[in-house]
Amino acid sequence: MHKSADCPRGRIVQHWIDSKAVANNMLGDPTLRRVDVYIPAGHDGSGLPLLVDVVGFTGGGPYHTAWKNFGENVPERADRLIASGEMAPCIIAFPDCFTRLGGNQYVNSIAMGNWDDFLTQEVLGFVEGEYGCGGAGKRGLFGKSSGGYGAMMHALMHPDIWSAAASHSGDVGFDLMFATDFAHTLRRIAKHGGTIESFMAAFESSLKPAGDDIHALMILAMAATYDPDPNAYLGIRLPVTMDTCELDPVAWERWKKWDPLELVETRGEGLKSMKALYIDCGDIDQYNLVYGARRMTKRLTEMGIKHVYQEFPDDHSSVDYRMDVSLPILSKALCD
Repeated sequence: MHKSADCPRGRIVQHWIDSKAVANNMLGDPTLRRVDVYIPAGHDGSGLPLLVDVVGFTGGGPYHTAWKNFGENVPERADRLIASGEMAPCIIAFPDCFTRLGGNQYVNSIAMGNWDDFLTQEVLGFVEGEYGCGGAGKRGLFGKSSGGYGAMMHALMHPDIWSAAASHSGDVGFDLMFATDFAHTLRRIAKHGGTIESFMAAFESSLKPAGDDIHALMILAMAATYDPDPNAYLGIRLPVTMDTCELDPVAWERWKKWDPLELVETRGEGLKSMKALYIDCGDIDQYNLVYGARRMTKRLTEMGIKHVYQEFPDDHSSVDYRMDVSLPILSKALCD
């Protein structure tokens, strides 16, 4: 809901992209993908910076353009911030990147699909071509949780494409965040037949999936992202033994190479070209991400990489209000 009835309202246009990039997925996910585009009031998009919203696990881009009770969706938030002068006018794209496994880390995977390519090639190509926005030096992305991971990962992997990024409570510090998740996931798999296939059958036939099962599904999504096996069911293999939960050190190394704390060592120099890099995290984040965030800001500072880091008094959930900080930073940097 708009906080002010007098606030000029932008418009949202719904588009569809038939993606070639994600056609390789092993999940049976559709290639036809919705992309909502926000155009601020008084603009047609031409010459404006482009922001891309990459959402967290269980979400999809259009979720952020839907009506929201007791609060603002992202276009309404942008309307308010632009009207107040806190945020520079921007086009914002909201691509649907939801998967059968409940989410996305926005990297290429033989199991999940080539979601990195979907964003950097197909979404950017379509939106910029349609609206005359973005372009070199005028592209940014933002997200929370898995979306925060995606924003940081794309900044690390593609500083030649993106010029600004904001990671809200993003996945970082794999040794802490996944410390107890594998045992929990094995218990949920055991409850539903003992195999990943039987777990998925039970999950997808459930009228109301349990929260614990949704969390286990998230770990399966991580496995299909970080260490997919083309010979396994849906490409999913866990880095632990299914009976004793013993960590496979070789498989775990394949996971860890995707940790932003690992990647910053080899790709961090590219972040120096970013116009804006924003990171935040709640100080009581229930997934232990605050410790990874602190490690990341410490390392970025040691490497001389300019960034903004903030901690706030909250946990991991319902923190969209943090966009009031990040969106002005990104939009103004992209206008320079």
